[in-house]
Amino acid sequence: MSYSPHTEADRARMLEAIGISSVEDLFADVPAAVRASDWQVPPPLTEQEARAELARLAGRNRIPEITFLGAGVYRHLVPAVVGEIIGRPEFATAYTPYQPEVSQGTLQSIYEFQSLICELTGMEVATASHYDGATATAEAALMACRLTRRGRVAVSAGVNPDYRRVLETYCSGPGIEVVTVPVGLAEGGNGTTDPGSIANLGDDLACVVAAQPNFYGQLEPMAELADAAHRIGAQLVAVVEPISLALLEPPGAYGADLVAAEGQPLGIPPSFGGPYVGLMAARMGSVRQMPGRLVGATRDAEGRKGYVLTLQAREQHIRREKAASNICTNQALMALAATVYLAAVGPEGLREVAELSVAQTRHLAAALEDAGLAERRFGGSYFAEVTMRVPDAARRHAALAEQGIVAGYLPEQREPELRDTLLLAATELTTDDEIARLVQALGESR
Repeated sequence: MSYSPHTEADRARMLEAIGISSVEDLFADVPAAVRASDWQVPPPLTEQEARAELARLAGRNRIPEITFLGAGVYRHLVPAVVGEIIGRPEFATAYTPYQPEVSQGTLQSIYEFQSLICELTGMEVATASHYDGATATAEAALMACRLTRRGRVAVSAGVNPDYRRVLETYCSGPGIEVVTVPVGLAEGGNGTTDPGSIANLGDDLACVVAAQPNFYGQLEPMAELADAAHRIGAQLVAVVEPISLALLEPPGAYGADLVAAEGQPLGIPPSFGGPYVGLMAARMGSVRQMPGRLVGATRDAEGRKGYVLTLQAREQHIRREKAASNICTNQALMALAATVYLAAVGPEGLREVAELSVAQTRHLAAALEDAGLAERRFGGSYFAEVTMRVPDAARRHAALAEQGIVAGYLPEQREPELRDTLLLAATELTTDDEIARLVQALGESR
């Protein structure tokens, strides 16, 4: 296939074939007032000049030497085998496996992914993946609306604020009302969602969306939230952090009806904008309302095991506007990365990653408190991210950034109540020396 640009002769032949004289005629129906004009496109560059310009632009990137940033995306060690396998052309260039007879490798990898997510979450069925954690959360809420035939969704303010924005966008089209359930952010609050507030939300609520751990690192009373939701006929959508499931009670055990998650911590390095992978799992009884693709195992006429896309009547290429969702692809390559990661580290390795992350986060919090630089903003339990009260946090955060240290996330960007706080994360990659350097730099910034 040639990738050469069209010549003037090519353009002339195409225009003649459709009966117009210029490319501009193609856009005659578009009002001039809304058409872009004055494209200030620079002149063409030679290959050498293009390389130099791209290098100049890349040089503007600032790669921090030390980072304690989390807020939904986390640094974890990615075993070399992950990149080696997902880089193989039979995976990297594969398309949607509509023809199972020539797609068994791709289909089996997705099936293994679904099986691992079910094992991790304690649920009964998982999808082939979604774009990211935010879209998986929004799709889970819409699924709850279909299952309950209700049109209101309650979301805890402890859910990642970006997820909440995506959820509101998804719900705006079908006219689903989204209400926010507050968390205790005020002084003396515990930074979690009060299960008692659910009872007052009405009997037309489809679901309660809550995160475990929540955006501020706090562990929510998920079993109580599930009970409160079920008492008013609503479902619980649990938004989880996958590494934490090596230590915490799985959603299937505390009564969650639907589970959504960002799978980035499972073998995918942090990257601005992704690609990441959304995880979704549910109970088997609700499988026909699940969005996206599902891969099932079967046997052919000769008794050989095989894998196929199953329950396809839910999908847009079969039912169009009546589909459970209009996800036209999935993040299969990133799902494969998560599959390889989980297989490589195994249950014991995943637990070790979680335990090290917890230990380093506690070491971080204790070091800051012992130095008199910060104190915990909330009581209660937390996982591998902690909200700390730090005087003049915004200025000091900026000062440390100039030194190549990202001192976590500034919650006051979204919640004015959390002025002078830092949301700090640590993982198995966080060293004691990095924590000591943060303590020193924060002390010098006073």
